[in-house]
Amino acid sequence: MDHKASTSLSPPPVKNRRRAVPTTFDALGNDVLCMIFAFLDVVQLLRCATVCKSWNTVINKLKLVQIQYHKQTDSVSLSDVSSFSEKSINIEMERLAMEQQRLSLQEGPVDIFQWKGHSVGINKCRMKMGLVLTGVGDKVMRLWSAERCKGLDEYYLPDKAPLIDFDFDEGKVVGLVGTRICIWRRIGTRDLFSSREGIFTQGLCMRYEDPQAVVGCEDGKVRVFDMYSRKISQIIKMHPGAVSCLSFTDEQLIVSGSSLGSISISDLSSDLQVAALDTTSSGGGIKTLCLNPSSYSLFAGSSTGYASCWDLRTFRRLWNTRVSPNVLYSMHHLRNDKSTLVVGGIDGVLRIVDQNSGEVLSRCIMQDNRNVPNQTDKNRVVEKKKAIRLSEDDRIDLMPNRPPITCLAVGMQKVVTTHSDKHIRVWKFSYK
Repeated sequence: MDHKASTSLSPPPVKNRRRAVPTTFDALGNDVLCMIFAFLDVVQLLRCATVCKSWNTVINKLKLVQIQYHKQTDSVSLSDVSSFSEKSINIEMERLAMEQQRLSLQEGPVDIFQWKGHSVGINKCRMKMGLVLTGVGDKVMRLWSAERCKGLDEYYLPDKAPLIDFDFDEGKVVGLVGTRICIWRRIGTRDLFSSREGIFTQGLCMRYEDPQAVVGCEDGKVRVFDMYSRKISQIIKMHPGAVSCLSFTDEQLIVSGSSLGSISISDLSSDLQVAALDTTSSGGGIKTLCLNPSSYSLFAGSSTGYASCWDLRTFRRLWNTRVSPNVLYSMHHLRNDKSTLVVGGIDGVLRIVDQNSGEVLSRCIMQDNRNVPNQTDKNRVVEKKKAIRLSEDDRIDLMPNRPPITCLAVGMQKVVTTHSDKHIRVWKFSYK
């Protein structure tokens, strides 16, 4: 075979192809990021500033937040922006964000996004850092993105013992499972720790604040489980009746409510009772507690529909209002919000209450309209619905489609609710 024939049979030369590199936000320069961020309002900028250090640096260095703030308030000319300290601007930013939170919850339009999150009914949810953890009733807890309504992770129970309560942080999920504590790692090696059985006597509720999980029990005592020694470190007698709900203060005080209607405050460092609050005018058992560390206010909801507020510096009751004719199951607010409190109960009405007076500012229910499906996941459909705000004259008992709100959690311009059914609902409030 001659040279020409051999050459003609050889494969054609392969051209060098440049492999496409996906574009990410990391590839964008500061100038491009600045142009993108300039289209956002203050609340959106504050959210972006918490995404990562590089975004935070761009937003602060280019004074985008300050400029946006003064654009919205028109209080100072833009030439004076540089004269403000970072601390003073951050204080003003937080104040403006909380004002937008109040206005959106009180009077803004509301969309509801709901999806089937579990195979059986669930009745508890927790929300932190834009993440929602749901469960109780099912054999699995599921972690979701509150913004995208998308599943992120699952945490299965180790056996047939029931899940009673749970909480989570950046590194772990902590659950009260039957008569023991279970801990699931969220990062690194996905292992599961389980304490020995029988460590709690009929635990009814739990609150977790690293390194302690405090469990309220049917015998009126709270038991403190230490995460590091993995043992019970304290047993504190709180009530003659069962402990129905719990809350922590930043000063290591534990607040507990009783099924008999009493509220007791004890010091974790000394095991001593600090105060017993006056609950005589509320009536019924205490079903839920919520503590505001920014204002030293404690809120409680009762089985008779009363919401109450105490000043924890003086232990004096500030107000007591019957916000619902029926049981209140859950109440919550943003940590730094001193104006609004979101309350839910058996009648399925989401109520916005003034933290300072107890006045009901708004009442919302899901409108009985056609679903607007929005396929967001390979195996899950998110339905978009509208919420309506009720007037004081509206007959709530005549309103259809009101599943009870068994638990709720409040985020920035959003509320997540569970209802003892298979669905999870995210109420998104818009700022006018």
